[in-house]
Amino acid sequence: MKMKRVLSLSVAAAVAAAMIAPTAVFADDTFKIGMIGPLTGAAAIYGSAVRDAAQIAVDEINEAGGIAGFQVEYNAQDDEHDAEKSVNAYNTLKDWGMQALLGSVTSAPCIAVEAEAANDNMYLLTPSGTAVDCITAGDNAFRVCFSDPAQGTEAARYIGSHNLAETVGVLYDSSDVYSSGIYATFRAEAENQPFEIVAETAFTADSKTDFSAQLQTLKDAGCELVFIPFYYNEATIVLKQAADMGFEPQWFGVDGMDGILSVEGFDTSLAEGLMLLTPFSATAEDEATQAFVAKYQELFGDIPNQFAADAYDGIYIIKAAIEQSGVTPDMDFSEICDGMKAAMTEISFSGITGDITWTADGEPTKEPIAVVINNGVYEIMD
Repeated sequence: MKMKRVLSLSVAAAVAAAMIAPTAVFADDTFKIGMIGPLTGAAAIYGSAVRDAAQIAVDEINEAGGIAGFQVEYNAQDDEHDAEKSVNAYNTLKDWGMQALLGSVTSAPCIAVEAEAANDNMYLLTPSGTAVDCITAGDNAFRVCFSDPAQGTEAARYIGSHNLAETVGVLYDSSDVYSSGIYATFRAEAENQPFEIVAETAFTADSKTDFSAQLQTLKDAGCELVFIPFYYNEATIVLKQAADMGFEPQWFGVDGMDGILSVEGFDTSLAEGLMLLTPFSATAEDEATQAFVAKYQELFGDIPNQFAADAYDGIYIIKAAIEQSGVTPDMDFSEICDGMKAAMTEISFSGITGDITWTADGEPTKEPIAVVINNGVYEIMD
């Protein structure tokens, strides 16, 4: 059994490694789509999922005849979840001839890249950059995912409307724009909900290995539920330390928690009952979702997370915008951007992350899905 697992991982790694390189170069009349995200490092679960799912969509599109009859070239670059390296990756893709960008994957790098893309008038669609400033530098940028304010607001509304708890605590990363942004809107919306925030605690990037003091504060305050708006890496530590001290509230997370079940060495039983809002559930029964999940599992031996789903939809959104605008690959990227950003407010997209429309500020309108981890899998909640 162990040998089979090792072989499976080796095959999946080989397939993933092959996908890092750009797809085969076609003739000059091809659309060139770049992707930027963390393919190595602590956030690689996010970037690798985006890279691989986008590749699936590109391959499907090319096999079906391309975008408006033109084939697609795809080039994925690693930024290691670092803003400076993300800008370097953007410049590499520009030199390659990129005409549209899927990325960056995480918020801080995306903010840095969008500043460059806005100045260039390069079309940018981030699959998962949730910070407000990911798309505010210019009118060239859009997102597939929910923004931080939307996540915080919707999480508070869900907890309140479903009467999950009367006493709520919050633990967040005050040094991170993603975490602190969600916390701010959660706290504001909590004023309108039938629960009370009885304790608020924070940590920073320099103090995210020992949460005992924060957890003790939340426990002493009698928190029935704790809202934890941060990434899965820190969440694994928090859940382990809470269990060790006998603190067992309900846990409610955010989309950055997706991936926690894939962390090597983590006891996934500690995540049982963890709730979060997401635009995607791999257990959804619609044909499109099940086909995507099956293809992803076949290639990578894993269940796709919502970052993968956002990226898969992202490529098809780019396709829809190109076809709506009527742009062609012989145009320069700025002309293509002008056409696509006008088209984004005209299209209505239906994908595996829901039905989506966009406003001119780049924000999507879509409905979240609440999921809970039950028996080691994500299940859709009411």
